[in-house]
Amino acid sequence: MLQLAEEIINGRRLCEEDDLTVFFDADVEEISEGADRIRKALCGERAQLCSIMNGRSGRCSENCRFCAQSAHYHAKCESSEFPQPETFVEGCGHMNEMGVDRYSIVTSGRAMQGADLEKSVAAFQAMHERYPDMMLCASHGLMTVEDMKRLKEAGVSMYHTNVETSRRYFPEICTSHTYEDKLEQIRRARSAGLEVCSGGILGMGETWQDRADMALMLAQLHVRSIPLNFLLPIPGTPLEDRELLSLGEIRHIVAMFRYCNPEAYIRIAAGRIRFPDGGAVLFASGANATLTGDMLTTTGNHTAEDRAILTELGFALRAEGDRRRESGV
Repeated sequence: MLQLAEEIINGRRLCEEDDLTVFFDADVEEISEGADRIRKALCGERAQLCSIMNGRSGRCSENCRFCAQSAHYHAKCESSEFPQPETFVEGCGHMNEMGVDRYSIVTSGRAMQGADLEKSVAAFQAMHERYPDMMLCASHGLMTVEDMKRLKEAGVSMYHTNVETSRRYFPEICTSHTYEDKLEQIRRARSAGLEVCSGGILGMGETWQDRADMALMLAQLHVRSIPLNFLLPIPGTPLEDRELLSLGEIRHIVAMFRYCNPEAYIRIAAGRIRFPDGGAVLFASGANATLTGDMLTTTGNHTAEDRAILTELGFALRAEGDRRRESGV
């Protein structure tokens, strides 16, 4: 695996023709070391922090089997309407002072339309005007190019839409929309001039081949921000009894995604809280970005703690209160 890491550093890129089964039984320490070498060589020491705020929760029409917000299941999830713009401005300001790079509004539901879309545009405009150096992201479901262009004009630079898993396994997770719907949304976001953030959830019953296929799909799509969530089963959802991934398996997955996406931000999201070291070991296994603060339906890690962890590992972070915009994602 270390030889493969050197080949990737020197320009090799993995594709469908490669035999990725070499990853499946690889030694976790060796593959993690190789992934860390790739990260250092091709991404440097810069790490990103991003934070999300719930814009609308519950009563979702989609039947994603992992999600507490789906109206199809009976998980305990409070429903909420879209807040006033100042609520987001306050949250954005707090995260700006904490040195967070990206701030995102996330909403439940198939799409963002009508009055809620107007509120979202107004919120992003207000945040962009008040904190012009905070990079803003949106996650509003399956939107039109025209509506996403409005978000871009309001200051949004990146759109989030997870592919969730492999093409093969997706129908086992959701049937109210398709894998192709996800891919089309990525194409629409790019047509609107937005960067794309896309990853998924691991530990939903998929195989190692599904994980590899997902990693390669994101590479083929040239996605530069890849959030990896590790399932925390929620009571009341169809996956409530799913066995948790081992911590070693999570490290293994993170490392494989780095090998397949050597220049991307591998962004650790839900599930990191299970690690006694706050997930530090994941940032020595190829990751170089993370969600910080509370998640949508599970508990996240606190930003001050995350800054301490990453600084101790030698990563460079945006200074707290720093208002200088950096190029790229």
